[in-house]
Amino acid sequence: MANLLLTTKCVRSCPYCFAKNEMTESDPADTISWENLLYLADFLIHSNEYHIALLGGEPTLHQQFVDIVLYLIERGFHVTIFTSGLMSDTRLEEMEFHLTQISSDRIQFVCNLNDPEQTSMPDSELDRVCRFLLAMGPWTVPGFNIYRKDFRLDFIFSYIARFGMRNHLRLGISSPIPNQNNIYIKKEDMKEVIDRLLDYRNLFEKFRVRPNLDCGFPLCYFTDEQLGWFFRMAGMVNFGCGPAIDIKPNMDVYSCFPLSNIHKRSLFEFNSIKDVIAFYVNLHNQIREDLKGVFDECTACIHRDEGRCSGGGVCQILRHFANETSKPCVPLQPGIA
Repeated sequence: MANLLLTTKCVRSCPYCFAKNEMTESDPADTISWENLLYLADFLIHSNEYHIALLGGEPTLHQQFVDIVLYLIERGFHVTIFTSGLMSDTRLEEMEFHLTQISSDRIQFVCNLNDPEQTSMPDSELDRVCRFLLAMGPWTVPGFNIYRKDFRLDFIFSYIARFGMRNHLRLGISSPIPNQNNIYIKKEDMKEVIDRLLDYRNLFEKFRVRPNLDCGFPLCYFTDEQLGWFFRMAGMVNFGCGPAIDIKPNMDVYSCFPLSNIHKRSLFEFNSIKDVIAFYVNLHNQIREDLKGVFDECTACIHRDEGRCSGGGVCQILRHFANETSKPCVPLQPGIA
């Protein structure tokens, strides 16, 4: 699935933000044109790819956001929108009028939720998020990024029950940005974070919520009993890290936000989305050939050798070895490679 940034303007300043490069170094007026949108839609259909995610910044800031979603639905796409839930009343009313007419099988939101007690936000922001969830809750999957060891999930289960959100929780783990300083979960804290996550098993079961782990979680830090619980609740647990394929409004493309300054290319250089994926898979494989994984156990890990675990995300691996001058490292090439 391709991830399209409708705009690089954001309405939040999350302390763990791994897209800070793109949000701070881009022109706030950087929004996708209809010309580029039409090109991308044709490009994906030619590639037989009918799933697309709309990102930002905050994608609903695009003046023609609803028209873009309706156009993509009309072209046969399944559309996922990643949002903070912060938007004007006018935009929310427009979304509620047009988008609630579309089946949740064709369109869904992933709302990135921050704990209002652990991540500072004014009451007005919290009210706006609640208004969004009140209108679009049944079309919305909650998402949460873990960036501190003492994180809490209680409020999310409360939101799911209160707003009728979909019973699925997307769990990310804050990722390091190579060559920059940002807040992220250190490898030595990973086990503690995983154990704390499993402390919420009763709430997952009570509310029948399926946990979904994003990349960056290491298989070997879970016990067999913990893995069995995840399999029972989610059906499948993925410990891989593949290219996400993020596309900017100007058609620049890179493998994911934390790696946005590494081997950036133009979508116009490729013939299909499969070619884009193959390019970045090959790049990731080159990195992992020299740098086996971020954890000490990765070097001789059978799970990594057999492809069941990636040994951490590529961004984690590059950040981990950046300060170890004795280790080989793939050059971090900014801009177009």
